[in-house]
Amino acid sequence: MTSHTMNKYVLKPLALILLAAFALHAPLSMADDKKDKDAKDAPKAALTVTTAKPSAARLPITLTANGNVTAWQEASIGSESNGLRLTDVKVNVGDVVRKGEVLATFSADTVNADLAQARAAVMEAEANAAEAEANAARARSLETTGALSAQQISQYMTAEQTGKARIASAKAALATQQLRLKYTQVVAPDSGVISARTATVGAVVGAGTELFRMIRQGRLEWRAEVTAADLPRIKPGASAVVKAANGAELTGKVRMVAPTIDPQSRYALVYVDLPAPKGAEANAFKAGMFASGRFELGASDAMTVPQQAVAVRDGFSYVFRLNPDKRVSRIKVQTGRRLSDRIEILGGIDAGTQVVVSGAGFLNDGDLVHNVAAIAPPPAPTPAQAAAKAAKAK
Repeated sequence: MTSHTMNKYVLKPLALILLAAFALHAPLSMADDKKDKDAKDAPKAALTVTTAKPSAARLPITLTANGNVTAWQEASIGSESNGLRLTDVKVNVGDVVRKGEVLATFSADTVNADLAQARAAVMEAEANAAEAEANAARARSLETTGALSAQQISQYMTAEQTGKARIASAKAALATQQLRLKYTQVVAPDSGVISARTATVGAVVGAGTELFRMIRQGRLEWRAEVTAADLPRIKPGASAVVKAANGAELTGKVRMVAPTIDPQSRYALVYVDLPAPKGAEANAFKAGMFASGRFELGASDAMTVPQQAVAVRDGFSYVFRLNPDKRVSRIKVQTGRRLSDRIEILGGIDAGTQVVVSGAGFLNDGDLVHNVAAIAPPPAPTPAQAAAKAAKAK
């Protein structure tokens, strides 16, 4: 046998082994390539999100309104003296005064002179009356003797009565002058805050001229404007929170609901008594300012979702429901009240709907998402832990 023939028979088994090895390796390689291709062609999640179901909560029932802050009652303090000169003004706008405190004084020179004259007139009337009384007494003693005629006796009796009447008249004139002297001092009719002043030292004013205006007892009220539809929901005694322009708040109570509605604006006034503002609130709440507020009318059960779960687009509110195929569906919902970071859902979904929370604002209808568990916030420290931490910080 030649060497060429031997090589032919030796190479043939080697070729068969290589062919078998290739046949075994080819299907495995093709399967791996197919897996890689399928993995590349598989849809990818658009976003990693967290989900939650709506939860039940008890939310307060409130009614918002706007209105003006005004004085509870405003007193007009005027002059009761006529033609006297104002000599002293003791208070100014913004001063807090007490009932009976002297606010201004008028010149009393003329009144004192008239008062002295009235006292002298009383003394004169009393002297004349004493003489008339003595004459009448003598006439009575001589009435039975016939020494005096009946006409003379009657004259003495009449003079006695006239003397008594003149005493009364003189005393009334004296009281008038004493009252004028009292009116030379303008006093506060009640405790409160001076809100306006027109009194000027040296001015001669007539009786009835207004000198000051005062907010009685410093009390303010909020006159809220409420529509006729909402008016039956508000009752006297209800709580109301009034917010000033700088954010300061006062809590008052409804004193009265107006019995009529303005036919032009169709609004009714609700009068809310406000507590006397103190500290920074005293500068925040002033009579005549505009303020917003809300009436607290109780609480009711509600279905709520986190605020970030609601996406507002084109003026409508939506949530994204997570479907079993890990895709989301955009659902239009009706929102209601808000409390902290939660929003009430009035319609569109039920309590068992799984809605997207984190990332809802970046999704579109039909997006594929990757849902992960939400990270729970750390528990709030106990009062003891908070105190220990504060002490350590010091």
